[in-house]
Amino acid sequence: MGTSTPKFPLHSSKRLRRRFLNRAFAVIYFSAILALLYHHAESLLYSPTYGAFFISTSLLISDIILGFMWLNSQAFRMNPVIENVFPEKIEKICDRENFPALDIFICTADPYKEPPMTVANTALSVMAYDYPAEKLSIYVSDDGGSELTLFALMEAAKFGNYWLPFCRENKVLNRCPEAYFRSNSCSNSEIKTMYENIKRRVESVVEKGKIIDEYKTSEEEAEAIGKWNEGFTRQDHPTVIQVVSQAGNEKDIRGHSMPNLVYVSREKCRTSEHHFKAGALNALLRVSAVLTNAPIILTLDCDMISNDPSTPHQMLCHFLDNTPKLGFVQYPQRFDGLNKADIYASEFRRMFYINPVGMNGLSGPDYFGTGTFFRRRIFYGAPSSFIEPEIVELNPDNFVDRSIKNQSSLELAHHVAGCNYENQTNWGSKIGFRYGSLVEDYYTGYRLHCEGWKSVYCNPERASFLCEMPISLNDSLNQTKRWALGLLEVSFSKHSPLVFGVRFLGPLKAHCYAYYAFGPLLSFPVAVYACLPQIALLNNFSVFPKVWDPWFFLFIFLFLGAYGQDCLEFVLARGTILRWWSDQRMWLIRSLSSDLFGSLEHIINHLGIATRGFEVTSKVVDNEQNKSVDYGVSENPKGRKYGLLDFSDAYCKFWGSELLAYL
Repeated sequence: MGTSTPKFPLHSSKRLRRRFLNRAFAVIYFSAILALLYHHAESLLYSPTYGAFFISTSLLISDIILGFMWLNSQAFRMNPVIENVFPEKIEKICDRENFPALDIFICTADPYKEPPMTVANTALSVMAYDYPAEKLSIYVSDDGGSELTLFALMEAAKFGNYWLPFCRENKVLNRCPEAYFRSNSCSNSEIKTMYENIKRRVESVVEKGKIIDEYKTSEEEAEAIGKWNEGFTRQDHPTVIQVVSQAGNEKDIRGHSMPNLVYVSREKCRTSEHHFKAGALNALLRVSAVLTNAPIILTLDCDMISNDPSTPHQMLCHFLDNTPKLGFVQYPQRFDGLNKADIYASEFRRMFYINPVGMNGLSGPDYFGTGTFFRRRIFYGAPSSFIEPEIVELNPDNFVDRSIKNQSSLELAHHVAGCNYENQTNWGSKIGFRYGSLVEDYYTGYRLHCEGWKSVYCNPERASFLCEMPISLNDSLNQTKRWALGLLEVSFSKHSPLVFGVRFLGPLKAHCYAYYAFGPLLSFPVAVYACLPQIALLNNFSVFPKVWDPWFFLFIFLFLGAYGQDCLEFVLARGTILRWWSDQRMWLIRSLSSDLFGSLEHIINHLGIATRGFEVTSKVVDNEQNKSVDYGVSENPKGRKYGLLDFSDAYCKFWGSELLAYL
């Protein structure tokens, strides 16, 4: 990246001492699992009836799956490592003028599920980074192809002329306007009024579904919005690239440069394969390469706001140490507005806080899909084998010395964002974000690690990013069902972690990826243990040993050992017992709903039967549902509120909608 090796460390690593206890416990617990399987095999051989044989066989298969998943989980516990960064030292070794340029990708797909005002707030929060503005470029990918999103960005750029100086002068930490005005009593009523007026205009056009002439304040805006003609539909439209703000040309009210802000909606046609979010990210990768080609890229979901303006400095602490194989820095997803109980277990503490620390001691965490700083070079082959792109302008080392509004550059950008551009190329297979799974983030990170790249998990004290959580059970289950389907697509493909992963990553890291890939299969043992014991009792057959039987103590040890270790890790990761309980409850709910239906859909897909496609998780804020979640209760569609343990109406609604989809 053109920088010298730091004279003093910018980050440090610390191995957690509990890794030795984890290893010792793993040996003991594994011995207990082998004893349990022996017990099941013995019961199977001496089954007195066909019913007992069926029950014993089901229990044996279930415990083999549970044992396999436990074995996968141990890979995270063998060498946990935490990282500390020292961003205050950055400017001592590198002048701001020499900071590498940064391209930021923000993805949205539906203006009614992902409100344009949310997208605008996210864009403003990163435009206000404590980073040289002329080196910042924000690209917003709109896969919904909506002029409403473009209008929101135009309004955000106007407000940014006042907002960015306000943040600098008042040393604001949370630079998302919505979050700032919600949590602070702003002394400057003028800027708050300005924001409320912009918000009112954006929400007004979303409600009407069109932009009235009164809001088109310039010929350039009218021309840009005029691209949405009668033949323009979400599934069929040409490429739209609009430079909303140009660094160097646009100045804020204090005379400082504004960052680049670019709206991109890739071309869509009904005959093309869209590849969902990964395809949108690849289009952004090519468009940004033509226009700015920054060596570092940040990917964000449309609702993931910046919560710390110094985040790029933290990222540079890792990238400036000249580790050639370091491909990306991953930040955790932290959720804004979680109540004390986190009734839907939305923070996914094990996925975003506990497991990444374990992967940090191997070759680094997986890609979460958001909050990730990439080295652009990572998308063009392994560290030792560069794959040349089709045109020289897409080369990560190509230097762009033309204006972002240069006509020939914009024409080329439109070309590389075309729906048929990737045909007969390596995009999605060997170059860029990878296709092949609905969970393109997991799959991309997995393939990049298999190529030899490394990553690092950065979890500073102050959250670098905050995002919205699902506030309804239906949204939460639909999201995890999509994950389950995508993970199973990887599990039973030629790139399965148990075969391909072991070969290129080694057994420990491969089992980390297998833990997620085969996770949906837990729906089978959970269903067995939820139903068979009762059926067995009705048939006068016990699936568990009597209290005075020596085997009883083995069952007790396995139960308490697994839950005790899980609870301890959860608490050590700054969780609470109440949230751990919610996490366990939601694990059972997801296993018997989203994981189950995800597994069924995977089987149906393999049978060649068409199923529903990608579903965007709603980010619309519902004030009534928010109040219910704040108080730790769920709310069904009729408005009746239920306590922490009663999800029956919403749960049945999800089951009903899924069953109807298969009929």
